[in-house]
Amino acid sequence: NLLLKLINAKNTLEIGVYTGYSLLSTALTLPAAGKILALDINRANYEIGLPIIEKAGVAHKIDFREGPALPLLDQMVEDAKFHGSFDFIFVDADKDNYLNYHKRLIDLVKIGGVIGYDNTLWNGSLVAPADAPLRKYVRYYRDFVLELNKALAADPRVEICQLPVGYGITLCRRIS
Repeated sequence: NLLLKLINAKNTLEIGVYTGYSLLSTALTLPAAGKILALDINRANYEIGLPIIEKAGVAHKIDFREGPALPLLDQMVEDAKFHGSFDFIFVDADKDNYLNYHKRLIDLVKIGGVIGYDNTLWNGSLVAPADAPLRKYVRYYRDFVLELNKALAADPRVEICQLPVGYGITLCRRIS
């Protein structure tokens, strides 16, 4: 919430909503006219948290879209009116597409805006030896998260800060 206040966020995008906890937090922080474009492949999960969002009086700020995010992001990237239109973007979705998301989101976030990627320390697996016993899904996504982290560190368009909270959050502030 504080981060959104510090950057004076008004227009945000969330990829991977699940039951809407971070969505609710964002909606509560945004000003009355603030907007969130919320993308998720499963509307049923979103609807679990929707009664709480409605009770909080912030449902009007949310434009929920069900389906894969990449096709919609591709449409937005092709339409110049969306370039630099988001103050804040939060990604907590399919880790194997994080880098694909970044390639598109960098055009959609404004200069000075922030993109947050969740789970960028991926259960601590990124520093585990190659032969470490890992759960199957952790091992599967590990290389995708490593690839994202390397790409973000080398991307001259952003300055990054990786926070060791939970499974890691990387904040990218677009600088060019």
